[in-house]
Amino acid sequence: MIVDKIKKRDNKSIIKKDNKVDIPEGKWIKCEHCKEIIYKEVLKANNGICPTCGHYFRMNCKSRIEIIADEGSFKKFNINIDTVNPLKMQDYKEKLEKFREKTNMDEAVQCGTCKINGIETVLCVMDSNFFMGSMGSVVGEKITYSIEKAINLKLPIIIFSCSGGARMQEGIISLMQMAKVTEALTKLDKAGNLYISVLTDPTYGGVTASFANLGDIILAEPKAMIGFAGQRVIEQTIGEKLPDGFQTAEFMLEHGFIDKIVERNLMKETLYDLLRLNGYKKV
Repeated sequence: MIVDKIKKRDNKSIIKKDNKVDIPEGKWIKCEHCKEIIYKEVLKANNGICPTCGHYFRMNCKSRIEIIADEGSFKKFNINIDTVNPLKMQDYKEKLEKFREKTNMDEAVQCGTCKINGIETVLCVMDSNFFMGSMGSVVGEKITYSIEKAINLKLPIIIFSCSGGARMQEGIISLMQMAKVTEALTKLDKAGNLYISVLTDPTYGGVTASFANLGDIILAEPKAMIGFAGQRVIEQTIGEKLPDGFQTAEFMLEHGFIDKIVERNLMKETLYDLLRLNGYKKV
């Protein structure tokens, strides 16, 4: 019979011995907004902006400097100070070492001089990957030093803020940085130097309450979250419901807290135009 001639299918013959997909690890990232899987090299080439939905990924310090400063022009200030543990907080030093190893930075801000389309300026860039960009004694000292350098060199200063606020592991010393940096900016203003503040996501706490909002010109990236405390904390404090999106850059612009929202791909040219319009020239 024909049935006898039909061979029983061998299931083993159709089972793949190796069904692993050869995808290199660490080469892809998921957009937290649209959930699209993005090749990291594509994301980097687009300056950390999702090519599908336009969501802004947070930038590390190195990448930020690369897209703002002319190639090879950034010269880091040699500020030889170390973070201390004034409150003797448990594991604070260990956490610092972990962040240093992870980010290849000694603290949450990089400061130096650079050129933007040939115009020399002092540049400070905060990095949220290092202790959430929190401002401790060293961060405050580095920014203060940079402001004083700008005065001495007769240069403008640009500060990119990205912070969760003061570093509470350093207690009152971290809060003192607000007054110190503010006083330095008062001297900068009296000297007639331009200060451009750029707010990125997120800019919160003591940074917002001090130097981030003291710029002669205040810019922000699209949809950056900006405020002193989180929405829930504020609502609990004042006992009122706050409008949706009240801490976004768009809300801040509408209510006069910032001067302009600038797309990341246009930031360098915008900064150059502002420097040039304020009388600074190429060197």
